[in-house]
Amino acid sequence: MGKTLTTQVLIIGGGVTGTGLARDLALRGLDCLLVDKKDINAGASGANHGLLHSGARYVASDAAAARECAREGALIKRLAPQCVEDTGGFFVGIKGDDETYIADFANRCRQCGIVATAVDPKTALEMEPCLSTDVIAVYAVADASIDPFKLSLDNLAQAQSLGTRYLAHHQMVGVEKKGRRIHSVRLKDPISGRLVRVHAEQIVNASGAWAGEVAAMAGARIDMIYSQGTLIITQMRLGERVINRLRKAADADLLVPAGTVSIFGTTARRIDAPDHCRPTTAEIDDMISDGMTMVPKLATTRFIRAYAGVRPLVRSGSGTDDRAVSRGFSLLDHEADGLDNFISITGGKLTTYRLMAEKAADLVCLRIGNPTPCRTAIDPLPPSDPARYTEPGFTPRMWFKKKDPSDLLLCECEMVPISVFEEIAATLAQAGQHPGLLAMGQRSRVGKGPCQGAFCSLRMAAHMYNRGMLRQSQGLDELKTFLNERWRGIQPLLWGQAVAQAELQEALHCGLLGLDGDEHA
Repeated sequence: MGKTLTTQVLIIGGGVTGTGLARDLALRGLDCLLVDKKDINAGASGANHGLLHSGARYVASDAAAARECAREGALIKRLAPQCVEDTGGFFVGIKGDDETYIADFANRCRQCGIVATAVDPKTALEMEPCLSTDVIAVYAVADASIDPFKLSLDNLAQAQSLGTRYLAHHQMVGVEKKGRRIHSVRLKDPISGRLVRVHAEQIVNASGAWAGEVAAMAGARIDMIYSQGTLIITQMRLGERVINRLRKAADADLLVPAGTVSIFGTTARRIDAPDHCRPTTAEIDDMISDGMTMVPKLATTRFIRAYAGVRPLVRSGSGTDDRAVSRGFSLLDHEADGLDNFISITGGKLTTYRLMAEKAADLVCLRIGNPTPCRTAIDPLPPSDPARYTEPGFTPRMWFKKKDPSDLLLCECEMVPISVFEEIAATLAQAGQHPGLLAMGQRSRVGKGPCQGAFCSLRMAAHMYNRGMLRQSQGLDELKTFLNERWRGIQPLLWGQAVAQAELQEALHCGLLGLDGDEHA
């Protein structure tokens, strides 16, 4: 039968909205259970460009979303500075771009309460040498870079310190209803097959692009649009600021600094299901070809990984341009679907996650009868120890400072030592989670460097065997799962030096360990 859990609020989805909601409700004194079918930020929250919007990107297409981004971006900078690199941003017009759009940009920003300051193109080229010499107009805005993994982990850490429970790898598989209420939600661990039944006063569907599927299991309907956005990661950082193309939002018009690398994208391609999200070589070729007009260095840059996320858009018309769909969020009470204790919160942006969580929490508290007001727009988000290792460059600084020759490196690309592995593993074990390779990758920099896990995966697995954390063929299963996830991002970039690296990986993992086989000896 499995075990049964009871909570006031069940939150389905461990992305930034779900973890932000868990923190908000915990601060209001509610008992919460957060579940995810995979792990923290396994969906769009972990597959975005890491841009903390000034709002300027939406001034022509969605003024309401632009204003929300401007307000929330300023709040996050002030309340969660440990998650933000306040780089500033440029909007850059290139020779041949729509000059009417360029001329209207500053006024549109002003109407949305966004500061856009004109910068002389020659000065901009001195500040950002990666820009094309064909620049004809530049505006400085308050864009920034944000670490979505640290953001979610910090939210979860405070929620857990206040009593919230978290279950990773538990997928919703069904519900039981009594009248207009969901009596219980059935969860299943796809790895162990374990079943869990949850009784909750209120259930919140914060599953992003999977919100429609979760709602359908509850007997409700959300008309979702699945818009895939593909991005690529450069081996080195190309610019100091966020660089946006000064034109109507299109593919290949955004370069975001992310620690020691840059993230370039994105696309908007309709797919038929969120699980079918995968970057393609054709998309990447088109992006690089177009992006070279703004940043010529893209033509010769080495890219180490491609990835794609699904924008959870809610259909509100019959248009075919996914970029024209509102970037605002949708809060649905589902009372018209005959449900009095089921809520969905979806859509929106990473930048507006806190506001989304606040509005969902307000509805939950109204239904439960809890009058405590929201604190997340006032209280700083405390930095947490488990989240600090997602920051590029943090572990090398820590490791060099310690000067401990016994603290061997498991990941040489990102310089992640055994001590970091052990600390993360202990945190996971304390929370009742298995410290597997994927979980380590979500909470640190392992596997994110140029070798994309070719060597660190083996070192981590060997260390786990030495510690008794793996037995028999478990390590091969872990390696397969981890390396297959990394391969999704390597395969679309197989040209030049990347081909030689992939051949080395194949020889190492398939030739030596037989990881391409279906059975382990």
